[in-house]
Amino acid sequence: MSYYFSKTIEGDFEKAIDRVKSELKEEGFGVLTEIDIKDTMKKKLDVDFKKYRILGACNAPYAHKALQAEDKVGTMLPCNVIVQETDDQKVEIAAVNPLASMQAIENSNLESIAKEIAQKLQRVIDSV
Repeated sequence: MSYYFSKTIEGDFEKAIDRVKSELKEEGFGVLTEIDIKDTMKKKLDVDFKKYRILGACNAPYAHKALQAEDKVGTMLPCNVIVQETDDQKVEIAAVNPLASMQAIENSNLESIAKEIAQKLQRVIDSV
């Protein structure tokens, strides 16, 4: 089982970010955090890096269920979605596969929650 879902598309990086956010919203996610890795690498290390953003996506009702089932699951929240420009001037979108990450937690109550979130994130990737 892969730890992520991904898809590569052609198009503008910023427009891809907007599309991903829109598709996340359609699936009930809000973006809690947005980390611009390119900007961070330049500021912190004076290193040039490709366009790369990490979106911290949260579906509040499912996060609540997961936290009720396992109070330490917050260490794995929110669900990260990356958008990165590839070498061939395309854009790759990838999202964490919660089924893979939740295998580390021995709590059967999380499996159905992780499965539903995985399906939602897969639809986001497929729809972009």
